[in-house]
Amino acid sequence: MLRWCPHFSFALALALWVGTAHAEKTPAATPKKTGTSGASATIASLAAEEMAHASKEDAISVPTPGELLAALNKQGKPNWQSQYRQPIPTSYSSRPQIALNLGGLIADGYIGIEAEDSQQVKNIGKDIIGLAKSLNVSENVLRRGKSIEEFADNNEWNTLKEELEATQNEVKLTMNDQQDRDLVVLVTLGGWIRGTEVISGWIAENYSPSAAKLLRQHEVVALLKAGLDKLPEKLQSDPLIQTLNQNLGQIQVMVSFPRDTAPTLDEVKKLKAATSELITQIVTKK
Repeated sequence: MLRWCPHFSFALALALWVGTAHAEKTPAATPKKTGTSGASATIASLAAEEMAHASKEDAISVPTPGELLAALNKQGKPNWQSQYRQPIPTSYSSRPQIALNLGGLIADGYIGIEAEDSQQVKNIGKDIIGLAKSLNVSENVLRRGKSIEEFADNNEWNTLKEELEATQNEVKLTMNDQQDRDLVVLVTLGGWIRGTEVISGWIAENYSPSAAKLLRQHEVVALLKAGLDKLPEKLQSDPLIQTLNQNLGQIQVMVSFPRDTAPTLDEVKKLKAATSELITQIVTKK
């Protein structure tokens, strides 16, 4: 699992987050048994070979968004609760929209964990499961919803990060099994957009050149756009996907600047506005 060190740039971390096709990824550790509940110790976890399979089948393999959000902790003490958003619908009819919103919700889960807010994590966990049911997910995913709730009740934050990662991989594995492999890239994209909205929003409110340099993500956006370009023609003709692809091109310009240059406060605010607009498009029921 990716670990941060002081010399890692955020851009490099994001590049590793997106990765390349069929990149290997270390599976989330099986939650350790605690004295709080025997059930929490035995909630089904992906076996190592299953997790590896999920990773290999994922068009874009990523480490946990929680590890990426941790980069901001090196710039100050973010008020993670200020980055919460209103609950989103969990009854979409469009499978691409479901996948995009699942990615966003998983990012929200990590925000709740960073805030060490057990109730928020439980709420997000329920929303993830509610939305995932629309994809006819496996019973393993549903059991993980109970696991997330138990770990949140007992403030087991590190274990929660692992369980949330495992839940994401379980959902992606289900997508592959149901011939929805093309939707996996949309889960990744939804999480990236939501994460970038949060990161740019915090930097806009606490601006410093060093923090603003963290937004240099040209290569990441290029990889995400390449993933969209490989989608089947039917998906590419979806109005929401077309909007995302077009706006990603504009965002790519916003996050492309020399390594030794920081975007201005106004430029950071424009990035926050652009990602927020995309989130609005993703969340709005069609």
